[in-house]
This record gives sequence, C-alpha cells and structure tokens, in this order.
Amino acid sequence: QVQLVESGGGLVQAGDSLRLSCAATGSTFSAYAMGWFRQAPGKEREFVGGISLTGISVFYTNSIKGRFTISRADTQNTLYLQMNNLKPDDTAIYYCNAVAGTQTIVSWGQGTQVTVSS
Repeated sequence: QVQLVESGGGLVQAGDSLRLSCAATGSTFSAYAMGWFRQAPGKEREFVGGISLTGISVFYTNSIKGRFTISRADTQNTLYLQMNNLKPDDTAIYYCNAVAGTQTIVSWGQGTQVTVSS
C-alpha cells in the first residue's frame, strides 16, 4: 500500500509560483498513475490533473491548464505540481493520490495548504 505525504504549500500573492511535492512510500510508486486534487473552503474535493504511470500522458482540467505542470520522478518516488501565475481561486488544500480511471486507490494524505492573496 502506498502512503502519501504532500508538501510545498504556503501563502503567496496572485501571480506567484509554488511547487508542490507528493512523496510516496510503502509500495512501488512507478506502478501507479497519479493525480492531483484540491479542496477549496466550503467545496468538495476535485480532480485537477493527472499523469500516467509512464509519465508520457498528462491531463489537466481547464482550471489549471496552461499554468500548472504535473511531473513525476519515479527514482525519487515523488510527484510534483509546478504552479505558476497563481490566482486567488487556486486557494485550497492540495492532495495527491494514485488513480485508476476515475477512482482513487489509496488513503488520502494530510494535504498541503495553498493560499493565494489578491
């Protein structure tokens, strides 16, 4: 079973950048497609993008397309989310998870808080 630990969040201003990390332990990270999710205050958790287990295919929802980049480093068992040109609407707790289609596979980590001020 994979355990996930997200990090890299913080308080930034609109237009700034952050890079989030998702460190995986306990299993073979490279065997999983991975996704990033976020939960804004008062809203349900939503999927924002994912990367195939090979890293060749990457998908972004319209909310982050063109601003965020998902990548993975299998030798380090780590998933990344490079976030550029951050907007106040990006304020949320960000989570990662292993995914199979539309399903998440492992228990959620604690997430990392991103707060973007205007």
